[in-house]
Amino acid sequence: MHLSAFAFGKLPSKSSSRFLLYGVLVGLALSLTTTSVIAYYQERKRKRAELAFEPRPIELRSDEVVKGVTGLIGNTPLVRINSLSDALGVEILGKAEFMNPGGSVKDRVALRMIEDAEERGLLHPNTGSRIFEGTVGSTGISIATIARAKGYEATIIMPDDVAEEKVKALLALGATVERVRPASIVDKKQFVNLARDRAKNFGSGPDSAHPSNEKYRAHLIPTASSSVLVTTTADEALADEMLMDPYEAREFAMKPRGFFADQFENRSNFYAHYDGTGPEIWRQTSGWIDAFVSGAGTGGTIAGTGQYLKSRKKDVFVALADPEGSGLYNKVKHGVMFDRKEAEGTKRRHQVDTVVEGIGINRLTHNFELALPIIDDAFRVTDAEAVAMSRYLVHNDGLFLGSSSACNLVTCIKLVKMMGWGSGQRVVTILCDSGNRHYSKFWNDDYLAKANIPVDTGIIDRLLAEPSRVQHMISDTPTACMQEF
Repeated sequence: MHLSAFAFGKLPSKSSSRFLLYGVLVGLALSLTTTSVIAYYQERKRKRAELAFEPRPIELRSDEVVKGVTGLIGNTPLVRINSLSDALGVEILGKAEFMNPGGSVKDRVALRMIEDAEERGLLHPNTGSRIFEGTVGSTGISIATIARAKGYEATIIMPDDVAEEKVKALLALGATVERVRPASIVDKKQFVNLARDRAKNFGSGPDSAHPSNEKYRAHLIPTASSSVLVTTTADEALADEMLMDPYEAREFAMKPRGFFADQFENRSNFYAHYDGTGPEIWRQTSGWIDAFVSGAGTGGTIAGTGQYLKSRKKDVFVALADPEGSGLYNKVKHGVMFDRKEAEGTKRRHQVDTVVEGIGINRLTHNFELALPIIDDAFRVTDAEAVAMSRYLVHNDGLFLGSSSACNLVTCIKLVKMMGWGSGQRVVTILCDSGNRHYSKFWNDDYLAKANIPVDTGIIDRLLAEPSRVQHMISDTPTACMQEF
């Protein structure tokens, strides 16, 4: 029986060593060649994709004038977050939605909801009509801005614990503001429910045109949506079979109406992003995008943008950024809308237990349901992480952003680490609003100290320094070695 020289601890012969060396060199050459070929074809594919788009640099053009403030909404720049991109070896790109005239991504939603209502004949400008909405602030500011531009009044119902800057902005825009205690959606006094109720009763009350100044109720106008509610002060309700001559139809249309926009359930929210934000990102990246990250309150942004991007490139990774206290993270991860901070006696506020405003919710909206099939993963972001990110961006990039933007960017880091990326992949997220609406809470160190939320930019440095999941897997794998007998 012949035994290998290795069995006796002897070195292989010179010829065997030579063949072994040749084998290693050939294998290494093939590996490098294969890697180079793959990289070449990937770069070639990317350049071909870019050629499919008509290049249009960001510039001021003398032949381009927009009509009024609504013409400024959308087509926001896509900005590279230099500090995070350089640290991670990928491209972190932020859609600068804070550059909309109303200061946030919600301008798109407000404009689409109002224009869709006008197109369906539910709203008519300059008729004394009033738009009602329940919001934590940004959508209200957007509605108030567009309402003024289009000839409507606005009534905004909001929780009494939102940042004071948002209330002041609404009042400056001429909106009627009603602040109420935070409550669950099942409570009739919850801010969204109150907005619906105010719209339903718009125009009801004493009126000199009616005998004895007796109270009368506004009439509901049938709509195609179960969420959108429209009332009119006209004396007769519009029945489906009712026929009117052109004069009567005009008189009916010119009567003041109350319109409940209902951003949480209104499908126009979804389409504002499916028809706007998504296509813009696709064009701005020339189709070169690996992941999209977004938080969710109503769910319209992640649903509309995510669905559009997936329709163009099915392997775009869609990730949810969710703050503390919100149930959406667990809905995506475990199929259950519950958060551990909802345990009795542990909450600072009724809706979502976080200093982050604009994203996070503990109920399933129609718009977020549209997002569930296309969300690939969800990431929890702590208040401390969001605060740290906001300060880190000011210090390193000169970007002064709000809480939801900070949440999104923390999630970008966590996603890149989880995926083991570091070779130029592109991650796009939403920079929802700037920090100028958050002075009294998120950007107030005294407030944060009282809420036991640390201000420590080192949190981001440590997140960036953490090894990726792939690095963990490599370090945990035992090194194969030859054993001596």
